[in-house]
Amino acid sequence: GFMNDIFRETLGEDRPYAFLSGPSFAREICEGVATAVVIASEDLMLASDLAILLSDDSFRVFTTKDVVGVEVGGAVKNVIALAAGMCEGLGLGTNAMSGLVTRGCGEMRRLGLTFGAMPSTLAGLSGVGDTFGTCFGPLSRNRKFGYRLGKGETMEEILGSTREVAEGVDTSIALVNLIKTKCRGYRLDLKYPILFGVAEILQGTQTPKQGLEGLMRMPFIME
Repeated sequence: GFMNDIFRETLGEDRPYAFLSGPSFAREICEGVATAVVIASEDLMLASDLAILLSDDSFRVFTTKDVVGVEVGGAVKNVIALAAGMCEGLGLGTNAMSGLVTRGCGEMRRLGLTFGAMPSTLAGLSGVGDTFGTCFGPLSRNRKFGYRLGKGETMEEILGSTREVAEGVDTSIALVNLIKTKCRGYRLDLKYPILFGVAEILQGTQTPKQGLEGLMRMPFIME
């Protein structure tokens, strides 16, 4: 389930919850670099109060009621960043990277709409915005992890040589399980080829090179 569901199950339904997301590397925030994020809450008064409390001249907070959209964006962008890092590690160039990230955002949108998210949320700071930061930013842990996989290192070698946490590793498997459990349709792997492909790479059933080659052999479809 989603974090909002877990909070309600463990902490109760008698209080409002809020979730902050968006392209927000901690180091840049600490350095006072301009940053924009979004707070999602079903209680807009709570979201507005938090936005006022947290905002200053270098940290701008927007608000939304679309909790599901913010959660989906925050999860999927980490998996897309793993794939983007692999693409970079394989030396496939800007064309491939741009296409991969764009198609990944399409999978994010498809999954979000399945759970009732708003398209505008997925195209906003917590969706496409955070995806860009995580896929292209030099501070991205998930991009670095994917890059090392693309260069040929194993999961064990990477995990044994870093203290950084790449959230996309566990999230990838969880998302595929969620899709298989909650989404209807035939050949879900064709609807979510990047999400499924990253999971297979992390599970060792294919290499990054095989996964990205498989994307180029997908059936012809309309964009």
